[in-house]
Amino acid sequence: MTELSKTATDETAGDKAPSAFLEVRDLKVHFPTDDGLVKSVDGLSFSLEKGKTLAIVGESGSGKSVTSLAVMGLHRLGARGKNVQMSGEIWLNGKELVGASPDEVRKLRGREMAMIFQDPLSAMHPYYKVGDQIVEAYRVHHKVSKKVARARAIEMLDRVGIPEPAKRVDGYPHEFSGGMRQRAMIAMALVNNPELLIADEPTTALDVTVQAQILDLIRDLQKEFGSAVVMITHDLGVVAEIADDVLVMYGGRCVERGPAGQVFEKPQHPYTWGLLGSMPRIDRETSERLIPVKGQPPSLINVPSGCAFHPRCPYADIPADNVSRTVRPELEPVGAGHWSACHLSAEDRERIWTEEIAPKL
Repeated sequence: MTELSKTATDETAGDKAPSAFLEVRDLKVHFPTDDGLVKSVDGLSFSLEKGKTLAIVGESGSGKSVTSLAVMGLHRLGARGKNVQMSGEIWLNGKELVGASPDEVRKLRGREMAMIFQDPLSAMHPYYKVGDQIVEAYRVHHKVSKKVARARAIEMLDRVGIPEPAKRVDGYPHEFSGGMRQRAMIAMALVNNPELLIADEPTTALDVTVQAQILDLIRDLQKEFGSAVVMITHDLGVVAEIADDVLVMYGGRCVERGPAGQVFEKPQHPYTWGLLGSMPRIDRETSERLIPVKGQPPSLINVPSGCAFHPRCPYADIPADNVSRTVRPELEPVGAGHWSACHLSAEDRERIWTEEIAPKL
């Protein structure tokens, strides 16, 4: 992952040319509601190179899916037609998307960037055949006949492992199993060879065997097309399987990011410790129960002051002067390409990780 310093979120960041294929700078996505302003994403920065996979992890409500929809340009109107408040920059292959017109983003969507949605049964139209929907996605960006587009749809269904593609191309979404629907959704997303693929919980509600098949499929197709992949998930097992880099979100912000190996082997944020502690392990015997992260995720209307994680953090009282409750920590480098937003000193993190956390994982 390309390193972005704290200054990348300053107002001057817009003067710097993007150095990565996908670069998000100080992204904010706020939703006005009758109860107040929902700060779903509140100052997020990251970057991703082609051929690499970035996993964005966190609990439900942390801002993962909102981030992915922002990249896809799908946040134009909120509930009851209220305008979404979105600021920052999203650079895709040298094109800035936040300030682009809806028509400009629409031309990129499907061809240069595509998304695999969490629930393919809801994302696909129930009244149209699966093949017709793939044909439409292809013809939007290519001036070809329906016959040529249909042949392309059959080819893609075959490539994603759907048996008898020439027959199943005329099936409806409800006639496919969950795993087959997800494969069809992947075929639709990749039909135009996009350079960026966003997968939002692509293995949710699938059995473990099908999950492994879907992950293998995404990895193989990424190698074939050379795409950059953003994987949205709360499943750390999926992250360990497929990700090059990991970004941990909490309360609409990034609390830790870095190479997957470093984040798994030596995480630097108490929230990441909690996520790892709640992950089941099958590679070794354990006599203790899983350790859940205590408490509930924060309200994005009233995010706690200081470190948003402090109401749930067992180490919030270690830093002096009550700083965890009053000052919001910024991302600071803690290793090569590894960043964390925590008030704990490096010595305290090392001690806690070595003596308390690591022995239990």
